[in-house]
Amino acid sequence: MSRILIIEDDRAIALGLRLNLRRDGHEVRIAQDGETGLRMALEPDVDLIVLDVMLPGRNGYELLKEVRKQGSTASVLMLTAKGMESDKILGLKLGADDYLSKPFGLGELLARVEALLRRRPAAPEKSTVIRFGPVEVDLDRQIVTRDGSTVDVSPQEFRVLRLFLTSNGRALSRDDILARCWGAEYEGTPRTVDNFVRSLRVKLELNAEEPGHFLTVRGHGYRFER
Repeated sequence: MSRILIIEDDRAIALGLRLNLRRDGHEVRIAQDGETGLRMALEPDVDLIVLDVMLPGRNGYELLKEVRKQGSTASVLMLTAKGMESDKILGLKLGADDYLSKPFGLGELLARVEALLRRRPAAPEKSTVIRFGPVEVDLDRQIVTRDGSTVDVSPQEFRVLRLFLTSNGRALSRDDILARCWGAEYEGTPRTVDNFVRSLRVKLELNAEEPGHFLTVRGHGYRFER
C-alpha cells in the first residue's frame, strides 16, 4: 500500500481524488494550504505527492523547492491551471517527476500516479512491529498487544497511535493530529484529540495519570516517547 499526499486547495477536487485513490488501495492524506502541505510532505512515509501550484500560504513551486532541499525522495505529480511550457519546465527543474494541466481526466491522473509509483525503487524490508514498555504494535496487521494479550483499539484509535509511533518523537499539534487522522475536511475540535489520547493512555500506559509515552506538550499538543 502506497501513501499519497494530496496538496490541493479545491476541496471538491481533493476529496474526489482521495476517493478514487483509496479505491485503488492507497492510503491518502489531504492538505489544503502550502504550510500544512509542507509539514505533511516532510513525513518520512510519504511515497507520492499530488501537488497543486496555486496554493494559499506557499505556492507549489516554493513548496516543491523546500521539499527537495530537505531531502524528500517522494515522487511529485504537479497540477496546474497554467498550460504554459515555461511553467512545466520550472516545475520539472525544481524536482517534479510529472506534470498535469487542469482540467484533467481522472483516468489519466490515476494512470500517471500508478506509473510514478512503479518507477520508485523497492523499499528495503523493515520491521513493522514497534515495541514500547510491555506494548507491541504490528503496524501492518493493525494488532496491539500488552503483556502478550490483545488490546482492543478502534480503527480511529489505531490511526492516532500509528501517527505517534511514526513521528520520530516530534511534537504534534492538535490541529496536525486532526488533519492527519480525521482529514482536512473534518470539523471536530481539539478536544476530540484529547479524548483519543486519553483513551490510548488508559489502554497502553502503565499509569494513565502519569504517562511515560504519550506526553503532553503544553500549549501545543503531544509527542510520543519510547
